[in-house]
Amino acid sequence: MKKYSQKENSWIFYDWANSAYSIIITTAVFPLYYKAVATGAGVSMSNSTAYLGYTVAIATFILAMIGPILGTIADYEGLKKKFFFFFFILGSFATLSLAFVPADNWLWLLIVYTVTAVGFHGANIFYDAFLVDVTTEQRMDEVSARGFGLGYIGSTIPFIISIAIIILAQQEIIPIATSTASRIAFVITAIWWFVFTIPMLRNVTQVYGIERTPNLLKGSFQRLGGTFSEIRKYRTVFLFLLAYFFYIDGVGTIIAMSTAYGSDLGISATNLLIILFVTQVVAAPFAIIYGKLAKKFTGKKMLYVGIGVYIIVCIYAFFMKTTMDFWVLAMLVATSQGGIQALSRSYFARLVPKDKSNEFFGFYNIFGKFASVMGPLLVGVTAQITGNSAYGVFSLVILFIIGLILLARVPEPKPRIIQ
Repeated sequence: MKKYSQKENSWIFYDWANSAYSIIITTAVFPLYYKAVATGAGVSMSNSTAYLGYTVAIATFILAMIGPILGTIADYEGLKKKFFFFFFILGSFATLSLAFVPADNWLWLLIVYTVTAVGFHGANIFYDAFLVDVTTEQRMDEVSARGFGLGYIGSTIPFIISIAIIILAQQEIIPIATSTASRIAFVITAIWWFVFTIPMLRNVTQVYGIERTPNLLKGSFQRLGGTFSEIRKYRTVFLFLLAYFFYIDGVGTIIAMSTAYGSDLGISATNLLIILFVTQVVAAPFAIIYGKLAKKFTGKKMLYVGIGVYIIVCIYAFFMKTTMDFWVLAMLVATSQGGIQALSRSYFARLVPKDKSNEFFGFYNIFGKFASVMGPLLVGVTAQITGNSAYGVFSLVILFIIGLILLARVPEPKPRIIQ
């Protein structure tokens, strides 16, 4: 048998497709482009960072509200891929639309960005839930981690093309404005995302599902209430979600706000782009390593390692002043960013009933998204009150510590007790 089946490879390959969005839109080019547009419109550095934080919070709040409902409906036979396709199309075309927003309108940029985020994260709800359809419990850690690893590798290709175009424009080697170069990066991202999602659409199908009822919406709300009761009933699932709520908040906030924070510290756009590119390259093997080490030491112990690294990141960020400091910080993040997300996904997938994976991943999403509302709001409010984003980043330490304490109380996954 091949090491990875066609379904596993096609599922893994979606990380290759959508990770371009993660680095170019969420982390690197878009935040820098937005900051430049907002500054040009007279918005202060701290306020523009705060507005971006509020926008991330709004987008994640929308997903937190609709995620469990959509997941419950999508658990019916034949619906999971349809919902995945809808959000994938929404996100990829909204990303393309960023290139056509007037270059002096920072508010419209944030509005369209919100739509891209809803599409991106909405598609991920169903993508994550497909993990139970493409592989076995024994292979989930490895397959999930390989997805993140391949995603980091794949994202470097459109990212380095985008960086090259932007730097060449800045140096006036090619006759276009820097803002135009950034818009080209948005187009590249959308095309990359669209083209490399085709294997997922062609080869991955829903295996586990619930028989459809005459009234899908009514039945979905009834099942949603039942699922919530089940989550409360099964202590292992509930404790993990509670731990995840806290530690993933810090992870998501650092990913979303790192570039804006670096810009506030005076690090040049060129340096930020190069640092983030190297971060992607370094993160790829570490995500795969996390998956392999999880087989030897268990996924839970490797989650401890990832949380510990992020605590160090938050403390170090508070004292960061130079470009070299940002390099050190970025490399620390690179060692654990993919691993902690991949193992969280596979750890949870082993806990939940396969035929109700979307329902439970809907709750996984709502815990993650509500957490992602709290972190950016914390950074945004603190930045405005103190005029210094460093205090907001440092405050994230408490979230990782709480998450670590709660995770320590979670037993090792025993899926048979909830199937």
